[in-house]
Order: sequence, then structure tokens, then C-alpha cells
Amino acid sequence: MRLGLVTYNIARNWDIETIIKLLEAAKWEAVELRTTHAHGVEPSLSPQEREKVRDRFLRSKVRLLSLGTACEYHSPDPSVVRRNIEETASFVDLAHDLGCWGIKVRPNRLLEDVPWRVTLQQIGEALQECGDIGARKGVEIWVEVHGRGTQNPIHMRTIMDVCSHPSVGICWNSNPGEVINGSIKEPFELLRPFIKNVHINRLASDYPYRELFGLLRSSGYERYCLAEVAESKEPERFLQYYRALWNELNRNRA
Repeated sequence: MRLGLVTYNIARNWDIETIIKLLEAAKWEAVELRTTHAHGVEPSLSPQEREKVRDRFLRSKVRLLSLGTACEYHSPDPSVVRRNIEETASFVDLAHDLGCWGIKVRPNRLLEDVPWRVTLQQIGEALQECGDIGARKGVEIWVEVHGRGTQNPIHMRTIMDVCSHPSVGICWNSNPGEVINGSIKEPFELLRPFIKNVHINRLASDYPYRELFGLLRSSGYERYCLAEVAESKEPERFLQYYRALWNELNRNRA
């Protein structure tokens, strides 16, 4: 496994040069660029601008791994769902042009006035269509375990069973609510077949990160863990300390 950064929120005000400079110095290996942030990597980029971004990362030691979108598919309004699928397609095109492995999308919530089974079915079917879009471009769709109600691992499993697309997988999000008696083994096993990406956050917390990293290793996960953390007044020092703690928690003690 390798360590990378989600630019939400610590790097929200960094440009691409700053991202690369700080991550290289701290020996981080990848980045997921979040939409709406100061680095400005959006579907509106021209072909020439896309080539420039791709080339800059290729000349660095930091992999431009993925794009973090806010695309979601829970709305009861079909036109809103369609607009989000179209936006997903535009990010897939961008990810393809930049050489990214995947894009992050999300469910955002269950609706009080709609049966939850209906919403989960709708999200899964929308993701199936997104999976087709991504497959044509060689870009995976990573569905964050996110949202009020939808972040329940049981509901996420339902979404993935409905979707059933090889290009669509789970982005494990390290949510405190999935910890059962100090362990995440049960929800992890429920979602393990679908995990294609991992978001981690504050390592110095009650979340059982050592167990998570052990479970990932034992499942054969050889991808990235991306830190999604708050802004820091001392980012250079924070990145170094975070990596040191990551190395310790990720150490195989078998």
C-alpha cells in the first residue's frame, strides 16, 4: 500500500506546484484533486491545459491518481440524477486525459419521504451507467462510503449489489460509525470485495487504523490510502509527522 493525499481540505488553497513540492518533500506518493479547489483542475480545462497538468505530474514523483467529485445520484428528481450522470461523464473524460486511475463519487443521503430501498436501487442503477461510461475510457468509478444513512455499510453493499459493474468499486472512508466493539472487521468483510480506494483521516484517533491496514493487507489490497484531513498552519511538518505515524500503524507485525 502507498500513501497519498486528498486535497480536501488541507490543500484546498494550494496550486499544483505547491502540491507537488510539498508532497515530494514529505515523500508522499499520490494525490486526489478535489473539485472546486484552488488548483482548478476541472472539466472546463482546454485540451492544452489538460496536457500541461498531465505532463507536470508525469515529471514529478507524485502520481495524479484520481479526481474527487461531488457527483451524487439520490435525488427524487430524474433530471437532477441525469445531470449528475452527465457531470460524472465530464469528469471521466478529464480523468482519462490526465491519466488518472479513477474518479470519486458519492451517495449523499437517504430521503425521509422516499423508501430507502427505492433510493438505493436508483443509486445503484445510476452507478451502473456511470460504470459503462468509465469503462469506455479506462477510468474506474470509486463510490465513497458517505452520506446520511447511505454510509451504513449494509446500504453500501446493497448499492454495489445493484450496480454489479466491474469498473465501479468502493472508496472506504474510515467512518467512526462503522466501528463495532472497537473493531471494523464485520463491515470491512461486507464491503471487502468492492474496495478499490481508501480514504483515511486523523490517524491519532479511536478509529482502529492498525486493524484496517492489517485487513487491507490480508485481503491483497495493493493500492493507495489517501489522507483526507483538515488544513494545517504548518503543512510541511504535518505531512512529515503524518507519514511517520502512517508507517508505524501500517507496519506488519505478523
